[in-house]
Amino acid sequence: MTLASLFLIIFASVIHATWNLLAKKAASVGPVFVFAYNLVACVGYAPWVMYLLWRGTVAWTAEGIGFVLLSGVIHLAYSLCLQRGYQIADLSVVYPVARGTGPMLSTIGAILLLGEAPTGRSLGGLALVVVGIGLIATRGDLSAFRRPGGQAGVRWGTATGGLIASYTVVDAYAVKVLGITPVILDWFSNLLRFFLLAPLVGANPRRVLIAMKGHWWLAIGVGLLSPLSYILVLAALRSGAPLSLVAPMREMSMMVGTLLAMAILRESAGFWRLAGCGVLIAGVVALAGA
Repeated sequence: MTLASLFLIIFASVIHATWNLLAKKAASVGPVFVFAYNLVACVGYAPWVMYLLWRGTVAWTAEGIGFVLLSGVIHLAYSLCLQRGYQIADLSVVYPVARGTGPMLSTIGAILLLGEAPTGRSLGGLALVVVGIGLIATRGDLSAFRRPGGQAGVRWGTATGGLIASYTVVDAYAVKVLGITPVILDWFSNLLRFFLLAPLVGANPRRVLIAMKGHWWLAIGVGLLSPLSYILVLAALRSGAPLSLVAPMREMSMMVGTLLAMAILRESAGFWRLAGCGVLIAGVVALAGA
């Protein structure tokens, strides 16, 4: 992996953690907030997309259109699955299980579908990343998975992780094999999600306006930062970075999110969370040198 690709992944992780902090403040709004920031993303990135389309740099094929549609559907299913998991189980269970199983399944998909052959060092780095995520989320107390909602959290987290792996492999194939420009893929995926969510929102526009009162600035922040973080990841893949390394390295956002929570939200860290950050760093270093 080149230094440029490594920088893109690190920068994307910081942006990812930042927009998640913004989204957390609007958690009570639910699917309406998802619709709102998808709208912002479509409007905000439209000039860039229109420019690329005007230049004629996008060569549409039936296969390419199919992958864009598939990406949009999987991303929407991921968002809804994650939201449902948060409704019935603890965040500290659903999120780490989702983020932990996602890269593992992505690596398997990269090996089986893209022909990538990870080294022993990369597999060891992947294991360290997953362990680090677990330590940060549980603070070393595995009984978190046995508490009320813990089993449901594992099930929904695993389902979400499967969707993470699915869209990661689908999008990687779209940019690496089909040559679809990352911003084009992400924008049309957002556009599809916008239209799929529109009937839900259109049924009661007044309710939407009431729910979004005081949350539009958060929607603008998430709508602009969320696509950017993913576009940077897709750009790293398109530049030749192997999916089997990029997928787990994206989990640096867990480490960045923990540090931001300590600095901005004044959340307590504790020994196990700091240890988890150390393990995550070791995993990322191993992956970068693989």
